Amino acid sequence: MTARAEVVARHTGRGVRNEMPLSGALAEVTLDDGRAVVVKRSDAPGAARAEAAGLRWLAAAGTVRVPAVHGHEEGWLVIDRVPQGRPGPEAAVRFGRDLAALHAAGAPAFGAPPPEGPVDAFIGLAPMRNEPAADWPRWYAEQRVLPYLRRAVDQGTVRAGEAAVVERLCERLPGLAGPAEPPARLHGDLWSGNVLWATDGQVWLIDPAAHGGHRETDLAMLRLFGCPHLEQVLDGYQEEAPLAGGWTERVGVHQLFPLLVHAVLFGRGYAEQALAVARTALTG
Repeated sequence: MTARAEVVARHTGRGVRNEMPLSGALAEVTLDDGRAVVVKRSDAPGAARAEAAGLRWLAAAGTVRVPAVHGHEEGWLVIDRVPQGRPGPEAAVRFGRDLAALHAAGAPAFGAPPPEGPVDAFIGLAPMRNEPAADWPRWYAEQRVLPYLRRAVDQGTVRAGEAAVVERLCERLPGLAGPAEPPARLHGDLWSGNVLWATDGQVWLIDPAAHGGHRETDLAMLRLFGCPHLEQVLDGYQEEAPLAGGWTERVGVHQLFPLLVHAVLFGRGYAEQALAVARTALTG
């Protein structure tokens, strides 16, 4: 029996019929009762715990669908498989409503980790610290934007002289953030690859970097990396929980965090996008 099969058996209580690798880190495993689960392997300490806690926190809201967690241990996570279907406008509107309800479920503070989730978590392969704070502009600057800007500068992905435009934006965030809002329960890494259009006609979310944050950040990430039927998603969202005036002008501010994360992970092209977004936000 493979190590992966042993992990699955431990956390599902079932035997394994078949294993099918999906990528270097993922595999689909068929149980002896015909059900299928997905097994995720991670070498980053605490990553499995963080993802499991995030999935359970999102599920507890009873809104957007997420796969059930069968269990986790260091380096391994076992969750239900979601049979994938095709995107559709009706599912998009439902997803928008459900996402608004998820955000409204709230969080204890900006930066708050999920219950039983670690302070030192991850967004994708990048470390992400969940340090609670009461003030969104200051927290966003100090805990989300500036740490990745410094890493990008240290790597040479952002040149030292270029960092000033992002630092100026952080100084001006109190005036750029729009009306104050309570902490929302965020998925936290809401790009299109983590949005699954399932055969049941619903949208399911996977791979969260869940934490308390500003609800516009999730929506900005959907727009940044593309999402099928995005306008219908936004229509459903606005029906459930209208966004504060001027939110479209703030999209770039909220995209700065994921762009800098991608600059750290994937290089100069994302750094140039981040710098352009910062310049636009300052002059707009």
